[in-house]
Amino acid sequence: MYTYKTSGVCSSEIKFDIKDNKVKEVLFVGGCPGNALGLSSLLKDMNINEAIEKLSGIKCGKKSTSCPDQLAKALTSVLSTIE
Repeated sequence: MYTYKTSGVCSSEIKFDIKDNKVKEVLFVGGCPGNALGLSSLLKDMNINEAIEKLSGIKCGKKSTSCPDQLAKALTSVLSTIE
């Protein structure tokens, strides 16, 4: 399980697990519970590269980032270590 400290969003960190280049589990600490659970459910068993592509650059309101964008950054940060 990996832990990523977020920046600029309501969630303080994201915990996630990757196996065979697929997202297996995502847990947001803080933030909007319904959105976090929905996002976690949608990402289950998704290829890590596809998840990064879909989530990168999403903004939350006037913020320059979002919880999905932060997750894309987290996934990108571990991608080089698992390939």
